[in-house]
Amino acid sequence: MNKLKMITSTLLLLSLTFSLTGCGYNTLQVQDEQVKANWSEVVNQYQRRADLIPNLVNTVKGYASHEKEVLTQVTDARARVGSIQVTPEVLNDPQAFEKFRRAQSELSGALSRLLAVSENYPQLKADANFRDLQAQLEGTENRITVARNRYIKSVADYNITVRSFPSNLTAKAFGYAVKPNFTVENEQAITAPPKVDFGSDAGEVKSEK
Repeated sequence: MNKLKMITSTLLLLSLTFSLTGCGYNTLQVQDEQVKANWSEVVNQYQRRADLIPNLVNTVKGYASHEKEVLTQVTDARARVGSIQVTPEVLNDPQAFEKFRRAQSELSGALSRLLAVSENYPQLKADANFRDLQAQLEGTENRITVARNRYIKSVADYNITVRSFPSNLTAKAFGYAVKPNFTVENEQAITAPPKVDFGSDAGEVKSEK
């Protein structure tokens, strides 16, 4: 009798496993984890950028202290970014996600204006610390772009599964909802900082906008 119960339980378990696989449960789990991993990388790269800002602002201030408006804009934008609690729950809250995205976009714009102002100060552009920070910032912006693109792709794949039949039934049953994403419009709204180009002449730094 016990043996029969064991066989029956095993068959039910196998049946349930195949049922979940066929209705997209495993796919949803895999894609959800991929979205979370890609989101973590986006957050890490944005944090890397935020960590560069205090030194960048202080360096610019040393040569252009009267550019108070631009310096204040960058400092305030960074403070707004830092005030947002970034948790995995953000991915399930479109309003929180939009708040995070908007704050990062505002910081991108403020940084772009700060670097544009630096063009008016040859001594600042020649400062080794500023050049190093600018190069680090450019590299970080590139990594942010790559991380965002990976996130966009993973969310798009996940959302298709959530919306498609019959996996949409499984998603509803297990609480998998559509996740917010970056769009082409708000991606274009983010202004990248000037590109650093170390010319062939010693000490020469060029900026492409």
